[in-house]
Amino acid sequence: MVVELLTLREAINWCLDHGFSGMQFEGDAKVVIDKICQGDVRDSRMGAVLEEVVMMLAANSGFSVRFIGRDSNRVAHVVARKALSLSPSMCRYFDFQAWLTSRM
Repeated sequence: MVVELLTLREAINWCLDHGFSGMQFEGDAKVVIDKICQGDVRDSRMGAVLEEVVMMLAANSGFSVRFIGRDSNRVAHVVARKALSLSPSMCRYFDFQAWLTSRM
């Protein structure tokens, strides 16, 4: 759950840094997405990152988040499966954009 939140936070920051005023983020971690949508920041497992993401979304009205099941999102499923196969030392050298482009 924390990794999902950290990824969302980084995606929001990237969009803001690159001048995006609107973006719909999708995630397949239902518990996380539900808490964000409800503004429920009391979950200690996700700590301050949950509160930070909720505040970032509230401050940027053109940004939203919604749940999408992994079975409905083939790209997310393939990426997640590939990520699970990487060793920690490989992660630093993995070129996600090149890998994704080669699959399209």
